[in-house]
Order: sequence, then structure tokens, then C-alpha cells
Amino acid sequence: MARDPIPTWCFAVVVVRCDDRFLLVHERKHDQLWYLPAGRVEMGESFMMAARRETLEEAGIPIRIVGVIRVEHTPRQDGARMRVVFLAEPADDTPPKSVPDHESLGATWVRLGELGSFPLRGDEVRELFEYVASGGPVSPTSILQPEGMPYLNDD
Repeated sequence: MARDPIPTWCFAVVVVRCDDRFLLVHERKHDQLWYLPAGRVEMGESFMMAARRETLEEAGIPIRIVGVIRVEHTPRQDGARMRVVFLAEPADDTPPKSVPDHESLGATWVRLGELGSFPLRGDEVRELFEYVASGGPVSPTSILQPEGMPYLNDD
């Protein structure tokens, strides 16, 4: 007998680092606080595709994903929530978005010592920036694979 599907909401969160600076997004939602580029994975989209899309939409920055900081899964009574937290770097010298739109109010590069000047949406932002700055382990992106991919590469 088939079981009912478990609704699962999937999100990509991105820590973008450029030398000693990190990317912050001024959110239109969530009381207009500052956060990381992040958002829901859309139908037919991979976590990595969502990370690139959300960063471009919210911050105006094309990125190259470097690795996976963490995969989170939170079961709840009404379903589950899953987040993949990525580490990325800018793909080029495009400056952060400065004109507000429906995605965000803008974005900026900050150093760790400047974070106190920004009203952040939670301690997670500082914690992640410190984790990355201190050289915390980051997994390769190959840890995320679609079902059916071979476990051993014959190359």
C-alpha cells in the first residue's frame, strides 16, 4: 500500500566569500533585515541551480559554487524542511545590486568586523562567516548527486 508523500520544503543558502569580505543581502521581506542569499528550490531545479539563481536575483552577483558547508534536514509535524548551505565565490567583478526590486533592497560586501553595523536576521550569519573565515571544513559539491548516479566513476 502506498504511503502519503511527506511535504518537504527545500532551500539553498549561500555564503559568498571574496578575499576577506562576505556578501550580505538587504531583504525586502523578513522586516528588511540583512541575510545571506537564500531561497526555495523551485520545481525541477537542483539545490546548486537554486543557489546560483537566488544569489543572482537577490544580490546581482554571478557565483561559482566552491563546496557544501552543511546539509540540514528538520522533520516537523506538517512535513519537513531541508537546507543545503553552500560556499561560493563571485564568478567575476560584478558589483552587488544597488537598485531595489521585488527580490531585495540591495546587497553589499562586508568584513567580519563590520557585521555589527547591520541588523542581521539571526546569529547564523555571523556564525557562518566566522566558520568560513576560520577554515571550517567544506565538502565538495560532488556530495550532492541525483538519484541513479553511479557510486564509482570508471574514469
